[in-house]
Amino acid sequence: MSEATTLSRRTLLKVSALAGGGFALSATMPMVARAVGAEAAAPAELTAFVTIAPDNTITIIGKNPEIGQGIKTSLPMIVAEELDADWDLVRIEMADTNMAKYGPQLAGGSFSTPMNWMPMRQTGATARAMLIAAAAQKWGVPVASLGTEPGKVVEKASGRSATYGELASLAATMPVPDPESLTLKDQADFRIIGRAIGGIDSPKIVRGEPIFGVDTQLPGMVYAAYERSPVFGASLKGADVEAAKAQPGVIDAFIVRGNGKADELVDGVAVVASNWWLANRARSVLKPEWDNGEWASHSTAGYAARAKELMDGGKAAQVFGERGDMAAALASAAKVVTADYAYPFLAHAAMEPMNCTALMREDGVMEMWAPSQTPQGGLASVAEYLGVPPEKVIVHITRMGGGFGRRLNNDYMVQVAAIAKEMPGTPVQLIWSREDDVRSDFYRPAGWHRLTASLDADGKMTGLKDHFVTFDLGDSPFNPALMAPDTFPAKLMDNLLLEQDMLRTAIPMGALRAPNSNALAFVTQSFLDEVAHETGKDLPTLLMEIVEGAETEPTTMGFTGPTPGFNPDRLRAVTRKVMDMAEWGKPVADGHALGFGYYWSHQGYFAEVVEVSLSDRKQVQVHNVWCAGDVGNQIINPFGALNQVQGSIIDGIGQAMQLAVEIEGGAAKQSNFHNYPLPRMPMTPQIHIEWVKSDHAPTGLGEPALPPVIPALTNALFALTGKRVRSLPIDTSLFA
Repeated sequence: MSEATTLSRRTLLKVSALAGGGFALSATMPMVARAVGAEAAAPAELTAFVTIAPDNTITIIGKNPEIGQGIKTSLPMIVAEELDADWDLVRIEMADTNMAKYGPQLAGGSFSTPMNWMPMRQTGATARAMLIAAAAQKWGVPVASLGTEPGKVVEKASGRSATYGELASLAATMPVPDPESLTLKDQADFRIIGRAIGGIDSPKIVRGEPIFGVDTQLPGMVYAAYERSPVFGASLKGADVEAAKAQPGVIDAFIVRGNGKADELVDGVAVVASNWWLANRARSVLKPEWDNGEWASHSTAGYAARAKELMDGGKAAQVFGERGDMAAALASAAKVVTADYAYPFLAHAAMEPMNCTALMREDGVMEMWAPSQTPQGGLASVAEYLGVPPEKVIVHITRMGGGFGRRLNNDYMVQVAAIAKEMPGTPVQLIWSREDDVRSDFYRPAGWHRLTASLDADGKMTGLKDHFVTFDLGDSPFNPALMAPDTFPAKLMDNLLLEQDMLRTAIPMGALRAPNSNALAFVTQSFLDEVAHETGKDLPTLLMEIVEGAETEPTTMGFTGPTPGFNPDRLRAVTRKVMDMAEWGKPVADGHALGFGYYWSHQGYFAEVVEVSLSDRKQVQVHNVWCAGDVGNQIINPFGALNQVQGSIIDGIGQAMQLAVEIEGGAAKQSNFHNYPLPRMPMTPQIHIEWVKSDHAPTGLGEPALPPVIPALTNALFALTGKRVRSLPIDTSLFA
């Protein structure tokens, strides 16, 4: 069915805002007309996203940062589909940072697909319509008599054709069609979308080509390391910069003062040398003196002890969700279930440590090569720090060796800008050591919950209370330490009391893959499994009871545009699917057990079943994970989708089994992979993935498959051992 009825002139205006003008005839979207011929080999730029050369090569711009999630491949696939391009002739180039031309450029929150699905389809369809219009004018025939085949316009009756390359220059002079006149492809006719296509950069990665931020090389480039306090919130009193300057290969060393924003620039000492190893080694002689203030007394143990005091103290400082009469529900309950849950700080530990290259040019422009998930935000921060207008900062987006939310923060960009401005005309590459990367992170917040459920005589859950202890992170527009008042199953409880206390801290915190959800799924789904066990049910049965009679919530306008509300039918569908996949309820091998987990996050519905056993040494072994996901009516690139779900599940298992950052003396205790061990191949189970299609536009896949695997794992361990895992990472001494 055509989606043309969903388009309007207002939609085009919106696309213009989202996708850099979306074919609008404006200065930011040039419609370049060039003659086609042997003497004119220059391509014709139809839009900010599509350029077609005379040889029929089509260059499509990848607008959003690529961190391994496959967006540099999948967004151009959408454009190419509606353009009816020959994929074998498509080339993809990474965009520079340019809000006016490309609209929002970011990689985070699984936003890229829902934000760009319709704009990119319109982009391709508009280019195709302009090419058809050009052929109609050239041949003197009606537009309706023409169609397209991959890479060419064809006259239906006669069969004559012209390649897009032959028509491109004329097409660039055609009027931009009204979006209401566009007829998008029926999804049944897709031949690019839905194909399993390898990542566009994968061959380059295999060949070791220099495409990552840390690979940036410029003539005359020097290298910088940055010494900062291991204690968060500390200020610099002094350092022996002269000693550092005397070290072999060191070009300069100087103190950098913070800008008062801990998420951008904190006090430190820059050491610049002819190579990074020499710069990093010279840090050892700086002997910096820090004023740690009160923060040196902070610790994970102290936070946990204070959290327990607050939960034991009864009423919390704030109520952030309330419905019905929870006190009455508890007073009249036939049974009350109570349990405490906790989860730790986590680091991102991307394979490519933080780095950035900057050049303060003679014309006063700061030019940067940045592996950032939010390059536009980084550009704005650098411009503000330097006191220059944004047009005086140029940011080239490089590929990233992972991000997982860490590169949503751009402190390393501001750091290198602070260094490069002191060395005008000289390119400076700042690289963090692995120890810098782990100990100077924006961590996934730790948290503590005391949950209480009331049950009636029939075993029905009549109310839910959660006393949540978290951290006060100020007035940040996104606070990863908070819990939404409609977190499942709160929105479906007749009686509800959600309250919280906040702890003061200087520990920097940020978004980690599936922020909030990666912790809250463990807490809520594990506790619901406890409730189900107390009533003689399994968790899938309890979930079905909770959503019984629930109605689909309305679509609202969110950050990505129209955002569908919670749909209980989609929960039911993925739950039933994964139960079938795992043969839930049937006997399993001796010494093995299954556990279930479900979560809805980032517009994706995922239900997962984990099969576990314990080794002779009582170590947890994960054998199989079955996963059913609903991310809408279309999987854009099945190969990329498979990679994202597999990676999410492996990440979740690693977090559950062995990852935690501990704070001692106001600093992170962990520093490298020896004490922050990421999951390795022997830990990886067999992963079985199936899709449940629903009548909704596709959404992102970088995050929603992660949250449910953690409670599925801990619930499986309870089924196996009768011991509840109520804090992470899993303490295997429980099973001794």
